[in-house]
Amino acid sequence: MSNIKTITALSNLIDAQLACEDIHQQLNNPDIGFILFYCSSAYSLNTLSKSMQHLFSDVKVVGCTTAGEVSHDGNQAHSIVAIGFSASYFSISAELVESMAEFDLLEAQQTINRLSEQCNSKSLSTQVNTQSNLQSDKTFLLTLLDGLSFEEEHFLAALNSAAAGISHFGGSAGGDDDLINTHVYYDGQFFQQAAVVIMVSSSFSFEVFSCDHINQPKDKLVVTEVDAHSRTVYELNAEPAAQEYARLLNLDIKDLCPTVFALNPLAVKVGGQYYIRAIQKVNPADLSLTFYCAVDVGIVLTVVEMGDIFGTLTDKLAQLTLRYGKPQLVLACDCVLRRLEIDHKNLHHQAQALNREYQIAGFNSYGEHINGIHLNQTFSGVYIAGDGDE
Repeated sequence: MSNIKTITALSNLIDAQLACEDIHQQLNNPDIGFILFYCSSAYSLNTLSKSMQHLFSDVKVVGCTTAGEVSHDGNQAHSIVAIGFSASYFSISAELVESMAEFDLLEAQQTINRLSEQCNSKSLSTQVNTQSNLQSDKTFLLTLLDGLSFEEEHFLAALNSAAAGISHFGGSAGGDDDLINTHVYYDGQFFQQAAVVIMVSSSFSFEVFSCDHINQPKDKLVVTEVDAHSRTVYELNAEPAAQEYARLLNLDIKDLCPTVFALNPLAVKVGGQYYIRAIQKVNPADLSLTFYCAVDVGIVLTVVEMGDIFGTLTDKLAQLTLRYGKPQLVLACDCVLRRLEIDHKNLHHQAQALNREYQIAGFNSYGEHINGIHLNQTFSGVYIAGDGDE
């Protein structure tokens, strides 16, 4: 039996074809049965898609563009991070949903059924599935969504209803600060307004989790005018949204930028817990604010003070290590606004040390989700233990 379980590859080469060849060389193992990659949108996506399809013609490959890449060596930029999964230890299936807007409960159920059948049809040397149906405690879902589709909540509601208790998480594809170029990749092609649903089954212990670093609430704002579909808030407290937000922070409107949004986020309280509704941009024409997550008229948004960006995450990873032993991989969807905070505070060495200790790999996203809940400014992922039930 192969000793290869997962392999994480990183290429910082600027040329798309050369970067793909570099990734191929690092993942060139006959036992690799599935590849997940995250890439900068600065690459020529046409060249990258053709190269990936040619080099990995006998392996299923899926992925998405990012707002930054995350590797064992820390946060990356203009790179490709790819994870190869052993066919001996992981049974993985994937499907493309070409239109997130048209995805309903029936399609969600059919998608889950097909993915389950495909996973069950694959014979693992570790004998993951001894029953005719996948066991929910041995299976999780990973979803990659177009980060500018405005359809995440709709899509996730349908998927969560069909998942029937299977843990799932994922992130929204990002772009290199342009808020335009976001894509998911499937079967040799990049798509927009689309999603990729991935089912992973294995005997390795795992846990899907999510962390934020909200410390305490401060000032409150009421959404008084909004276009819910585009997530554009025109008024807060019956004042132009950007103007009122800047006033609370004692800033000039011209000073509002993604780093300010990252350090001074707004959150909504649901069931006694705060969830961040991250600001994407200021629209200068009318001083409105566009958000990464759903907003509606009448909701109360609270300016929240943030704590240690690594505190909650470090505690969570330490708890998981006590429970499962050291990880072979922590697959991460880490919000782009967390990345901006790390950059602003020059915490790259701390991020690199944490990534190395816990084998973290993934991407910086335009939004995260866990078990049907769309989130912002979180670290969401799956902790995969190093030893399976072999």
